[in-house]
Amino acid sequence: MTTPDRLLPLFTRSHGGGRSSMTCQYRCGNACDQDVPNTSDNAYFGDLVAAGVSRRAALRAGSAGAALVGLTAWSMPSAAAAPSSPATGAGAGAAGAGRAGSSALGFTGIAPTPANVDAVKVPEGFAWAPVISWGDPLFAGTPAFDFDNQTPAAQREQAGYNCDYVQFMQGGPGDNGAHKGLLAFNNEYTNDELMFRGVGSSADLTDEQLEIVQAAHGITVTEVARRNANSPWRWVQGGARNRRIHTDTPFAVDGPAAGSVHLRTSDDPRGERILGTLNNCAGGETPWGTYLSGEENFNQYFNATGAPDPQGRLKRYGITSGGRGWERIQDRFSVTKEPNEVNRFGWIVEVDPQDPTSTPVKHTALGRFKHEGATVTLTADGRVAAYMGDDERFDYIYKFLSKGTYREGDKRHNMGLLSEGDLYVARLDGDGAADGEYDGTGAWIPLVVDGVSKVPGYSVEEVLIWTRLAADRVGPTKMDRPEDVQPNPVNGRIYAAMTNNSARTPAQIDEANPRASNKHGHVTEFTEAGGDHGALTFTWKIVLVAGNPSDPQTYFNGYDKSEVSPISCPDNLAFDAAGNLWISTDGMPGTLNHCDALYVMPLEGAEKGRLQQFLSVPVGAETCGPVILGPDSVLVAVQHPGEVGNASPDNVVSQFPYRGDGQPRPSVIHAYRRHGR
Repeated sequence: MTTPDRLLPLFTRSHGGGRSSMTCQYRCGNACDQDVPNTSDNAYFGDLVAAGVSRRAALRAGSAGAALVGLTAWSMPSAAAAPSSPATGAGAGAAGAGRAGSSALGFTGIAPTPANVDAVKVPEGFAWAPVISWGDPLFAGTPAFDFDNQTPAAQREQAGYNCDYVQFMQGGPGDNGAHKGLLAFNNEYTNDELMFRGVGSSADLTDEQLEIVQAAHGITVTEVARRNANSPWRWVQGGARNRRIHTDTPFAVDGPAAGSVHLRTSDDPRGERILGTLNNCAGGETPWGTYLSGEENFNQYFNATGAPDPQGRLKRYGITSGGRGWERIQDRFSVTKEPNEVNRFGWIVEVDPQDPTSTPVKHTALGRFKHEGATVTLTADGRVAAYMGDDERFDYIYKFLSKGTYREGDKRHNMGLLSEGDLYVARLDGDGAADGEYDGTGAWIPLVVDGVSKVPGYSVEEVLIWTRLAADRVGPTKMDRPEDVQPNPVNGRIYAAMTNNSARTPAQIDEANPRASNKHGHVTEFTEAGGDHGALTFTWKIVLVAGNPSDPQTYFNGYDKSEVSPISCPDNLAFDAAGNLWISTDGMPGTLNHCDALYVMPLEGAEKGRLQQFLSVPVGAETCGPVILGPDSVLVAVQHPGEVGNASPDNVVSQFPYRGDGQPRPSVIHAYRRHGR
């Protein structure tokens, strides 16, 4: 699919993280305008002291009046850097965006797209098409999407709103041949001002519109098909496995905290049945074929005005006054009326996408925090290791190890593996200046092991329900918004995206988070001891320090920076069959003045570190959920197109996916090589 570029005015951004005010409001409840929830006294410079590096030597002062911005002790090896353009910040990294054959796809990297362009850009020789968009009907009797005549009943049977994590599956019932499959994706949040005319904020929504908004959250599952290997995937209306999971869908609760007094409410006095899932961000696919989804910024949906917080539990999770008005139609979103309802969100949920009648589960054994997602792999002895990031400034990276072991072909058994096991949180220690890299050793600090709490003063239930506070007590490393944490199936290492942290001060930098006011983020590689995901120690190394390649602080795994693309705010990670790292971004319009994009970076060989841009999404949109289907085929979720501060249905900023209906519709798209055309 091709469309002419639509150039729009560059919009003023008022938030320190670089996002538009609309993004900050609906994505995370203006988290960057709130106090940092983590006020624990974990030392930032413990690794520096251990390495014998003084704080004075570790900090580098800028010119007179400038902020302290980096670490001299671990300055990166010099590499060629090109001058940047004041207009775009692109630099020669954009001009030298790539040469054919530089990645597993063999594409020529594209130049960065200016942030005000309303278009999807793909490499020469590729095309793209929408697979499914917000409002597309899922069932045989579901009405077609009608922007000006939405209803709660229709939305519960239509594709949900903002799409994030994407999972593509084949080989299930009904997948006859290579041209049928199953697609599942998260519906993270809604842009209320873009969904309805005449709405200036969530406070303006009618009760019916609030119901529509609630129904647009959750998870969408749909069968997909294509005509042949050279055509795009497309959703199938009426597919036997199609399903919508939303805020009124019943969930079971399992694990050590199931039935806890802290999970009981008026409607669920046993604490074993929860309605709905909220703010589903990333996720993970299990070896037994189920779908994991992380409940992330759930805090913003609850109004805590007047609620007591003597132990600081609400504050540590960012649950304050406000909310999005949902308490107007359901008391459970008022913390004063239902104080335990908020504890029922912030979990990893598991869905069997092959069975639309199955009850999804919230797994308490994996802890409660702002889950970006959970990605799983197997240990040497057959247990499940799940890696998780807590997407908040100065929060932590976690690992879960199952008690039971995986049984090939025994789905019923395997679906219980996330119900019982051990939970750990990561400490990263730097090794100092000797090797000229940001790297070191680390350990997984126990929180719960063999059903016993390892946190003084906390029961197992308390560790799992208030995981953030429990982790604060054992001294993990405060990270720069750890988001996706992904195992690489080829080299066996773990890769974690630190999206950014503009709140980190010069006094708070350490080797694992080496920049103050870190607006661009970085990617860290973990190697578990002995190559075993069941190990409790590891080594680590930062393989990407994002930003404009002309910035001396950036680093691309040692590659010549005149040959790489600019990148900022890494978010979701994925791998192709060769083990190359794919990175989607969230926030580049406000940091580099580029549209968000999808990149690939080889991790081995002569091209190691040569980051190239594959795709860019339209103005106001975020790139999410990349799935690398093969050497010529990629699925991407285009989330919140047109999400800029002054946009509305009567002031349309993006018309993506350009289906002629005049309004932006978040969509999963398929980018594919045009063979024989």
